[in-house]
Amino acid sequence: MPAPRYRSRSLKRRFIRTPGGRTVVHYKKKRHSYAKCAVCKGRLNAVPTGPRVEIRKLPKSMRRPNRPYGGYLCPKCLREKIKSEVISEGLHILEIQS
Repeated sequence: MPAPRYRSRSLKRRFIRTPGGRTVVHYKKKRHSYAKCAVCKGRLNAVPTGPRVEIRKLPKSMRRPNRPYGGYLCPKCLREKIKSEVISEGLHILEIQS
């Protein structure tokens, strides 16, 4: 039976054949998923991947891009959001004036 620390299903198992003919198990931590855009689900650049514990140790400026909605929206979706807000605000001002 494996040691208690290896019984967790959060570890990946790789069966390795040794030169002596035995099959042994190597345990490896799973890869962490990357940050995704909330609108288009594309990958966010400049956002680190890894265990949350390690990411929390980074300075805030290294955890996400330093712009509005940084680490939440990709630049393309952010551009579209800002455009739509400006257009809707302009229409609202025109309605008030008339």
